[in-house]
Amino acid sequence: MSSTCGRRSTLPTSPSTAGPGRGIAALAIAGTCWGTTGVAVALIFQLGDAGPIAVSLWRLLGAIAVLAPFVALRRLRLLRLRRRPRGLPAGAAAHGPGVHPAPGDRRRRTGLLAVAGAGMALFQAAYFAAVQHTGVAVATVVTLGAAPVLAAVGGRLLLAERLGAGGVTAVAGAVAGLSVLVAGGGSGTVAVSGVGLALASAAGYAATTLVGRDLGRRGLADPYTLTLVSFGVAAALLAPLAWLSGPVPHTAHPGQLALLLGYVAVVTTAVAYPLYFAGTGAMRAATAAVVTLTEPLCAAVLAVTVLGERLGAASVLGMVLLAASIIALARTESAPAASRPRRLAGRR
Repeated sequence: MSSTCGRRSTLPTSPSTAGPGRGIAALAIAGTCWGTTGVAVALIFQLGDAGPIAVSLWRLLGAIAVLAPFVALRRLRLLRLRRRPRGLPAGAAAHGPGVHPAPGDRRRRTGLLAVAGAGMALFQAAYFAAVQHTGVAVATVVTLGAAPVLAAVGGRLLLAERLGAGGVTAVAGAVAGLSVLVAGGGSGTVAVSGVGLALASAAGYAATTLVGRDLGRRGLADPYTLTLVSFGVAAALLAPLAWLSGPVPHTAHPGQLALLLGYVAVVTTAVAYPLYFAGTGAMRAATAAVVTLTEPLCAAVLAVTVLGERLGAASVLGMVLLAASIIALARTESAPAASRPRRLAGRR
């Protein structure tokens, strides 16, 4: 925890100091934005021969183009605040843009940012590959179902975070709800290779969540810088794959394709990911992974309202279980600090 705790600072609120209510709201909005990605990308695929890796790369590059000027302006603003006598309380340890951390913290931040980018690249590439091997339904349920479990285990082992009995029940309910929701939408062929890729994707998602949580609570990176750097790393890793599969799509409707790619880059990426990283800095890792399951809820609603699909009773039951689990975890995080599960002493 920052040494500025209990003091008033003129710097913008960092993710590590954001309240649980704001963290949950940020994660829920991010998940809802991500829930629109499937419909947008499905329309992109209909307009041309764009491959999933190429779409991911252009999505990241577009988001970088949007975020880079904003991060630069924010860095300049914080540098001006640092020069003011009242701009930063003595002994403050929040390492936002323009604040120079200690050498050990700088090395830790660099390593964690690289891990976040690699995790993001693994999450996207492995998920698309899993879809090709075992279908959308199985890839989705394994990836998004395993991610909260891996995040909970990682949070316990690496960050000394404990969910408690209520949290474990909520995570289990979320995994069950996701399974019922996806399985209720249709059958899928289970392939061992596809399941392995989906688990790798879940590991990448969980790793990114854990890194965002660690950086946020230590005040080593603000959400915008974390997003921008991790996007750069992920784009560099995906670029060779996109080049091999064809980076530039061919289409008879370039205007519509550009608008859809712009939407995916701005709303579902440049807007959603800073909210996601802000939320991970305020929430426990497993909670963050579960709350962003608003993504399949939103996707299911859009499938009915936009694509004209029908949801069976099993899918509706899955949506109810998911929503109940998210609400239960939100109430757990919003409870008074004395009633929450305690972290192990001496570890932060």
